[in-house]
Amino acid sequence: MRTWSDVKLAAVADAPPAPPEPTRRWRPHPLDLVAVVLAVVGAACALSGLLPRAETTATVQRILPLLLFLGTVIVLAELTAVAGVFDVLASRLAIAARGRWAALFLLCGGLATVTTLVLNLDTTAVLLTPVLLALARNLRVPAAPLAVTTVWLANTASLLLPVSNLTNLLAADRVGLSPLAYAERMALPQLAAVAVTMALLWYAWWRRERPVGGRFVAPARHVPADPVLHRTALAGCLLFVAGIVAGVEIGLASTVALALVLLGFVVRSPATLRPGLVPVRLLLFVTGLFLVVQTLGRHGLDDLVSGLLGADGGALGALRAGGTGALLSNAVNNLPAYLAGESVLPAGDHTRLLALLIGTNIGPLAAPWASLATLLWFERCRAAGVSVPVTRFVVTSTVLAVTGTLAAVGALLLVS
Repeated sequence: MRTWSDVKLAAVADAPPAPPEPTRRWRPHPLDLVAVVLAVVGAACALSGLLPRAETTATVQRILPLLLFLGTVIVLAELTAVAGVFDVLASRLAIAARGRWAALFLLCGGLATVTTLVLNLDTTAVLLTPVLLALARNLRVPAAPLAVTTVWLANTASLLLPVSNLTNLLAADRVGLSPLAYAERMALPQLAAVAVTMALLWYAWWRRERPVGGRFVAPARHVPADPVLHRTALAGCLLFVAGIVAGVEIGLASTVALALVLLGFVVRSPATLRPGLVPVRLLLFVTGLFLVVQTLGRHGLDDLVSGLLGADGGALGALRAGGTGALLSNAVNNLPAYLAGESVLPAGDHTRLLALLIGTNIGPLAAPWASLATLLWFERCRAAGVSVPVTRFVVTSTVLAVTGTLAAVGALLLVS
């Protein structure tokens, strides 16, 4: 006697084979295309003579240490995320908040600030964003406030240390400041920028979308899949921070820290190590951008930027430099905006150079393309299926760009 299970099995056996799944064709990301185009155009500028050989050589020599740092610190951050360091921190912050929305706001803002300061703004945009979005899902709270927290603080909390932002590395090199001396000069502007950011974050995003009663259900403590890898990655990050504080050259500090973490993954999870970890897109983008901006500077861009910056000194000159940096950043992108401004300001004019830096760090928020971190953040939000209200985001980001730049430049003038 055939049972119903026998009938079902026979039907499955007699069924025609399922058609093969269509093979997905690889398609480059738009940012991949932008990076390749910039690299090709930059190489053409150098090879054609539009950028003289001497300037090409000087530009390449200047950016090589920056490329080493960027490449190693991004891989370090990526492996740190794989090891669960960010997930553990986020879950512990949520537990520490004890179900209080206001406390979660302060703790998430603090985590985004520290991540940006220590591991670079792109780390916050690329790696911390999905962690906080996942935390929002687990807590069953609106995701938009946590998402905006990462992108705003990725930009505005990137002033204090040279490692926090590529533009900082350029500025510290131009004004001849060691990491500690640079941090001392930028401490008050950084504090002012974060204070303005946190105030606007609360009133424009967190307070408007807080859950009923201002409380949420705290999650369970996150346990990393491999505690040994977790501790190794955490040790690598702490070693990197210690190296920076001790005055070790940043490329060397990030390379040594990465070597420790790589060793842990070679032993515990070698399959994780793949060529795709290397941020080729970012390295091509930076190299091409430097060469293109340097070429444009020789053919009219320097004159335009010089007119915007003017010759004023003192408070007016600093405010004008900060405003020019913010304006150019939202017109094109913050990296070429800084490079263009730096090329026309005297190396000894530290106050205006640092004010320009403030404008290019805090200002690029009103337009999605104004900084690479913001572009990467949009990509992460889209991948997670999170939609941030565009009009509200642009309006509040513009307010932050203006008020944050003014506050930070004002603080810079107090310590100059």
